[in-house]
Amino acid sequence: MKTSYDVQIFSIEERKYAPANGGKPRVSHRVRWRVAGQKFGDTFHTKALAESFRSRLITHQREGTAFDTTSGLPEPMARELSRQNWFQHAIAYAEMKWPHVAAKHRKGIAETLAGVTVALVQGRRGAPSDALLRRALITYVFNKPRHTAGPPPAELASAVSWLEDNPVNLGDLAEPATVRKVLDSLALKLDGTAAAASTVGRKKAVFSGALRYAVELGHLSGHPMDRVKWMAPKKAEEVDRTVVANPEQARRLLKAVRETTPEMEAFFGTMYYAGLRPEEVLNLHDLHYERPRESGGWGWLHLGGAAVEVGEAWTDTGESIEYRALKHRGEKDTRDVPAEPELCALLDQHIKKYPPGKDGRLFVTRRGPGGMYRPSNGKPVTANARHTAWRKAREKGLTPAELAAGVAPVPYSLRHACLSGWLNAGVSAALVATWAGHSIAVLLKIYAKCLYGEQEAALRRIEAFRQGYAAPEAA
Repeated sequence: MKTSYDVQIFSIEERKYAPANGGKPRVSHRVRWRVAGQKFGDTFHTKALAESFRSRLITHQREGTAFDTTSGLPEPMARELSRQNWFQHAIAYAEMKWPHVAAKHRKGIAETLAGVTVALVQGRRGAPSDALLRRALITYVFNKPRHTAGPPPAELASAVSWLEDNPVNLGDLAEPATVRKVLDSLALKLDGTAAAASTVGRKKAVFSGALRYAVELGHLSGHPMDRVKWMAPKKAEEVDRTVVANPEQARRLLKAVRETTPEMEAFFGTMYYAGLRPEEVLNLHDLHYERPRESGGWGWLHLGGAAVEVGEAWTDTGESIEYRALKHRGEKDTRDVPAEPELCALLDQHIKKYPPGKDGRLFVTRRGPGGMYRPSNGKPVTANARHTAWRKAREKGLTPAELAAGVAPVPYSLRHACLSGWLNAGVSAALVATWAGHSIAVLLKIYAKCLYGEQEAALRRIEAFRQGYAAPEAA
C-alpha cells in the first residue's frame, strides 16, 4: 500500500439537480479531498452524512495518519476496505436482488457476476478452467435457493473451494485499471468476439449496481467507475429496414409455416398482424380474444401478462416458465391490441383445429398422430420448437437472395414488420406506441429507418404549405 501525508480536504460541495418526471428537485453533498496531488470524492444524499465522513478524514489528518494513494482513504480505513472480499460481496448482492427482480433478470445478474469474477481471478496459479468456474458461479454460487440449500454438487465443489480460498479484495476494485479490465471483459462474448451493445450495457449496469451496493454498505468510499472513462459500444437500437419483411414476404413466410408446422401458423400470425412480443403470444388465452361482431370484421386482443421461458432454476415456482406482468406495466395492467380480419380468421381456425390447453392458453405443447395435436401438459410452446419452425419456414418461404440478405432472421422480426407497417400506413405514432407497449420516443427511435416514404411525404406537405401562402405578383 502506497501512502502519503500530502493531504488536502476541501469544503462540502452542494449539487442541485432538476426534478425528474415531475418530482422534487434533488440535492446531493460531495466531499472532496486530494492525496499526493490526486483528486478523490464521495457523494452523500444528506449533508449530515457528508459532514460525518469529512470529519473522519480531518481527524485522521490531524492525528498524522498516512493516506492510501489508491483509495484516497486514511490507512486504517483503507486496510479495513482491503479486507472486504469481492466473492462474498457478489454473493450478498445477488441474494439481495433475488426477491425483487424477475427470473430472467436473476439469471442475467448471475451471468454478469460470474463474468466479473472470472475476469478478476484469471491468470492465478492453480485456478480451475474458466468454463468450470462459470458453471459453478452461475448454477450454484449466484443462485440463491441452491446456494442456501447446502454444499455444492461434487463436480463443482473444487471450483467453489478454490474461489473461497483465493479471494479478490474489494479494495482492488478501487484501482481504475482493475475496473477497466472487468469492463473490457464484459464487452466480449465467450469466443472472444464483440458482444452486442445492448448486452454490454445490461452487464455494465449489473456490475455498476454491485459496486454501488458496496458503497452503500461502506465497503468502498466512492463508486470506482466514476474514475474510469470507459466508452461502451454504441447501441444499434434502430431496426434495419433491409431485414424487415414486407407484406408479400410476410405472407409467404406464414404460408410456409402452414405447410411445415401448421400448429404454429396462428402463433406467428399473431406476432405479424398484432405486433405482439413472443412472450405475450405465449400467454394469450382464449378469453383474451374478443371475436369480431360480424364476419370479416375486426376483433381485439386484451393482453394481461407474459409467459417467459427462463429455466426452473430461476423461478420461485420451480417451473421453467415465469408468468409475469406485461413489459413496462404494473402487475394488473392490461393492453388492448386490435386484431385485423386476417388474424381473426387465423385464430378462429387455430382454436377449431387445435383446442386450447387446460388453462385456456392457445399456444401450448402438443402431441398426437397424423398432425392432429392435442394439448399435452399445457405448457407454452418451447423456444426450441418456435425457432425450429421459423427456420423451416424461412428455408421454404424465402428466396436464396432473401436468405442471404437476412430477411426476417428471427420470429421477433414479425413484430418489427407489424409496427413499421402500422407507421407506414399512417397510424399515429401515439396509437402505435399504445398498441405496441412502447413509449412514443422509443418507438420512433427504433423504427426511424423503417418509415418508407416519410421524407417524400414531408416534402410534399411543406410544398403545399408554401403554395398556400404564395408571394403577391409584382406591380
